[in-house]
Amino acid sequence: MPARHRLLSVLAALVLALPLPGLASTLATQSLDSGWQLRLAPGDKHATDHAEAAQWLPATVPGTVQTDLLVAKLVPDPYWRDNEARIQWVGLSDWQYRSTFTVEAATLARKHVELVFDGLDTFADVSLNGHKLLVADNMFRRWRVPVKAWLHAGANTLEVTLHSPITRLQPWLLKQPYALPGEFDTPFGDEPEGKQTANYVRKAAWQYGWDWGPRIVTEGIWRDVKLESWDALRLADFHIAQPKVTADVAELQAQLDIHADTAGHARAMLRWRAPDGGTQSQASDIALKAGDNHIVLPLRIAHPQRWWPVGYGAPNLYDFHVEVDMGGQAVASADRSTGLRSVELRRQKDPWGKSFEFVVNGVPIFAKGADVIPQDMFPNRVTPARIDAMLQSARDANMNMLRIWGGGYYFDDAFYAEADKLGLMVWQDFMFGGAITPYDKAYRDNTRAEAVEQVDRLRDHPSIVIWVGNNEVETAWETWGGGAHLEATQPRAEVQRIVQGMRELFDHTLRGVVASQSPETPYWPSTPSSDYDDKANVLDNGDYHYWNVWSGDALPPTAYLDVTPRFQSEYGLQSFPSMATLRSALEPSDLSIDSPVLRAHQKFDKGRGNQRLLMYVERGYGKPKDFASLVYLSQVMQAEGIQLAAEHLRASRPQSMGSLYWQLNDVWPGATWASIDYYGRWKALQYHAKRFYAPLRVVALRKDGKTQVSLVSDRTEAFDAKLRVRVLDMDGKTISEHTQPAHVAALASTPAGDYTDAQLLHGADPRRTVAVFELLEQGKPVSRHLVYFDDAKNLALPDPGLKAELSADGHSVTVSAQHLAREVWLDFADPDARLSDNAFDLLPGESVTLHVESAADAAALQRSMTVRSLYGAAATAP
Repeated sequence: MPARHRLLSVLAALVLALPLPGLASTLATQSLDSGWQLRLAPGDKHATDHAEAAQWLPATVPGTVQTDLLVAKLVPDPYWRDNEARIQWVGLSDWQYRSTFTVEAATLARKHVELVFDGLDTFADVSLNGHKLLVADNMFRRWRVPVKAWLHAGANTLEVTLHSPITRLQPWLLKQPYALPGEFDTPFGDEPEGKQTANYVRKAAWQYGWDWGPRIVTEGIWRDVKLESWDALRLADFHIAQPKVTADVAELQAQLDIHADTAGHARAMLRWRAPDGGTQSQASDIALKAGDNHIVLPLRIAHPQRWWPVGYGAPNLYDFHVEVDMGGQAVASADRSTGLRSVELRRQKDPWGKSFEFVVNGVPIFAKGADVIPQDMFPNRVTPARIDAMLQSARDANMNMLRIWGGGYYFDDAFYAEADKLGLMVWQDFMFGGAITPYDKAYRDNTRAEAVEQVDRLRDHPSIVIWVGNNEVETAWETWGGGAHLEATQPRAEVQRIVQGMRELFDHTLRGVVASQSPETPYWPSTPSSDYDDKANVLDNGDYHYWNVWSGDALPPTAYLDVTPRFQSEYGLQSFPSMATLRSALEPSDLSIDSPVLRAHQKFDKGRGNQRLLMYVERGYGKPKDFASLVYLSQVMQAEGIQLAAEHLRASRPQSMGSLYWQLNDVWPGATWASIDYYGRWKALQYHAKRFYAPLRVVALRKDGKTQVSLVSDRTEAFDAKLRVRVLDMDGKTISEHTQPAHVAALASTPAGDYTDAQLLHGADPRRTVAVFELLEQGKPVSRHLVYFDDAKNLALPDPGLKAELSADGHSVTVSAQHLAREVWLDFADPDARLSDNAFDLLPGESVTLHVESAADAAALQRSMTVRSLYGAAATAP
C-alpha cells in the first residue's frame, strides 16, 4: 500500500474511533394530537348554508371533519335512514385546522426538530407560525418536515388547510380528452357520470361509494401528529429480516437505518426473548458515515420456535430490542416483535394448469377465510377492541387467512399485531380498488414512496404472507368494458401508454418495492391475475374472482359446483343483517322490501339489489311470509350458498388451494355480502363458516342426482376413522344405515364414495327424506353433513316441535326438536348475545346445548329469546 494510502487509512481509523460531537439523549417525541380546532375555509361556497361550520369548532386528531361535525350536531348521522345525502357537502368543501402548542427550550436546544404527520387526508397545505412547510397529496403517506428554524419557545401555531379532492380535481378532469375508467358513479350529482376523480388521487377508494357502503368523502388529520427532536443520530427503522428459516436454524439480519450528522463509531447491542422466555444477546461495533446508513447485523438462532398459522402450530413471537450506544451513552433504541417463519407462493405446473398455494414452513396450507373491508366509514372510530373482536370472530370460525381489500386503507398496527398473535395469515393488497390508474411518472413516484413506507411499517408482521398490487385493476381493463371503450375512442399510442403505465406500476414499481424491502414475502401483481402468464381471472392459472352467482348471470348457488379455480379469492352472496341492526338505522315504517330508505341501505345496482336478494330467496326457499322471515331466509340462503362453494373448493384440494369469500365484515348497517354485520353480530354465514372451515370436514356434495363424499383434513398426519351413512325420514324413521372404514390422508381431500339418489332413498319420498354423513373418530362424530334431495322450498318439512330452555344462570340454552328442524335460529333480540352455534340442523329427537355469551342477566335473555327454523318461514307450502 502506498504511504499516502496508509496515512489516509490511519486517519480514517482515528475518526471512526472518536465519538460523535454534540451527543445527547435518545429521540424525544411530543404529541401534537390535542388542542385542535376546525372550520370551513374562508371563502368556501358552503359557508352561506352552513354558517355555524364557518366558526372555529373543537376538532379531534386523529379524526375527520365529518366526525367532528357529528359531535357538534352540525350534520346528521349518515347511517340513519337516508341521511347520507345530507352529509355530502362536507367532502365538497375546504377546511382549516389549527392548533397552538408549547415548545420548551430543551426541545429547541436539540440539533434537529421535525414535524411528523402520520396521515393527512388528502390534499393539505401545512404552515407553522405563518411559514408554509408542506404540501401533501397522498392519504397513505407519512410526512416529515424539519421545523427548528420556524419554532420559538412558548406558544406556536400550526395550521392545516385541507382541500376537497373532488373540487380540486374536477375542473382539471373535465378539460381532459377522456377520463380513465373508474368504479362507481356518485348518486348525488356532484360528479358527471363516467368522470370520476377518485382514479387520480392517492386516497381510499371506498369513500367515494361502493356496492356495499355509502359515499362519504372524508377530509382530516386522520393519524397522529408529533414533534420529534434528536441530536447527532436518529434510528429511522429497525427490521428483522429472515433470509432463511428452517426447523434447524433461523439465519436472520437485524437491519438498522440510521441517520447520522457526522461519521463516527457506535456500538449496537441486540437482545431478544424467545417465545419460551429464553433470552440471548449480541453486540456489534458499527461504523457510521455522515448521512443515511443501512446497517446489517447477522444473527443466528438454532432450532427456532417458528410462527405457524392457526391450526398448524403455535403463532410463536420473538421480542427483539436494539440499543445504539456512542461514547458509552445510549443514543437510540427500538423494539420489534416478529415471528420466524418461511413463506412461499408455490407456482408449479400440474395436471390442472399452474398451482397457486401458500406454503408456510414447508407445509402447504389450504387458505380458509374471507375478504376484509374497512370496519367503519370513519377510521378514527375503529378501536382496538373492534379490531380484536373481528379477528377473534374470524379465528373462532376456523379461518386462517384474511384478505385486506385494496379499495380501503392500510390498517393500523394493532390489526396486524393481533393477527400475528392469533395465527391468522394476511393477504395484503396495495390500495388500488379497481379503477384504471394514471400513467404519469409523478403518480408512480408518489405511489412508490407510499409503498416503501407501508412495506417498511408492516414487514415484521409474520401474518403478512403476500403483497398484492391491486384489486381487480387488471381484470377491469380486460373485461369490464372501459378498456375496450378507450381502445375504440382514443389513439393507439395513448392506449398503449395507459396499458404500459399499469404494467410499469404493478409489475415493476410495486414488485420492486417488495423485492427490495421485504424479499422474503411473495408479491402478486393483481387479484385476480395469472402474473401475466395469461389473462386475468382464468381457472387454471392464478387466483380467481367468481361472480356469475349473484352478479353477472345471477346463476343459482349450485353453479359453484361447476367452477374449480386454483384459488378462489372472491365470491359471495348478499343477505340482510339482523332485525336489531336494521332497527338501529331504520324506522319501523322503513322495514319493507320496496321502502326507499331500505333501498338507500342497499348499494348494489343502484338500490335494485334488494330485488335481486328477494329473487335468490324465492328461487330456493319460497316467498317469505313477512319481512322478518325475509331477513332470516336471506341469511340462510347466503349461508347455504357460500357453504356449497367453500366445501366444493375444499373437496377439490389440491386442484384448488384457497377459499376467501366476500366479505367478512360491514362498514355500516346495510344489505351486503358480509358474514358479520356492522355491530359485530354474526349472521348465519359466520356460524356455517365455523363448520365448513373446520379442520376436519365430511363433505357431501349433491349434483344431478348424485352425491360425492370427501373427507377433508387439515391435519399434518393421516389417521383412520369411519364413515357412517344414515338415511332418515323427517320424523326419525331409519331407512338405511351403514358404516365403512375410512383412511383420512394428511393435508388432503380423500374421496369416500359416490351415491346415487336411488341408492340412498331406497324408494323413499325425496321431499321428506334426509341423508346424514358422519365422520367418526374413535367412535365419536367429529363432522356431520346433511344432504337434502330437493330445493328447500319443495321439501315437506314437518313442524319440528322446537323447544329452547335457558339455564338458570343464563349461560347456556338447550334446544331440542321432535322432528327434523332445518336451519334452527336462536335469537335474543334485546339484549345482544353470542351463541356458540346457530343456524344448524337438528335431527328428529335431537337436542343440543349452546353456550350463551352476554352481559345481560337470565331474566332479560329469557324475555327476548326466540327460536325458529325453515318450517313456516315461507308464505306458501308446495
